[in-house]
Amino acid sequence: MKCWNASRCKELLEKGTVLALDIREPYEYQHVNCGFNNVPMASLIEFLQEKDRSTPLVLLCQSGKRAQAAGNLIETELGFLEVIIVEQGIQGWQMEVDPSLKLD
Repeated sequence: MKCWNASRCKELLEKGTVLALDIREPYEYQHVNCGFNNVPMASLIEFLQEKDRSTPLVLLCQSGKRAQAAGNLIETELGFLEVIIVEQGIQGWQMEVDPSLKLD
């Protein structure tokens, strides 16, 4: 598992070769999001069961802690080869990539 800053993750996303998942709860996602696919942490394993294990995953949550826990599980239980965590989650995304996001 890798932890990258939001700017570096954005560059990777622009190449279009990753699956970008926001693992926050739907109410958090509805409040503010940066366009990742919303798959809440509780549904993540089921969602990823049929996905290609070689597809790089980029995980985002509020601060990065949930994404790190989920990333460990995804690598260990599902065998995904490349899991990247957005450091500081949506907070880091707001600071580095999109200051227009309203987090309050």
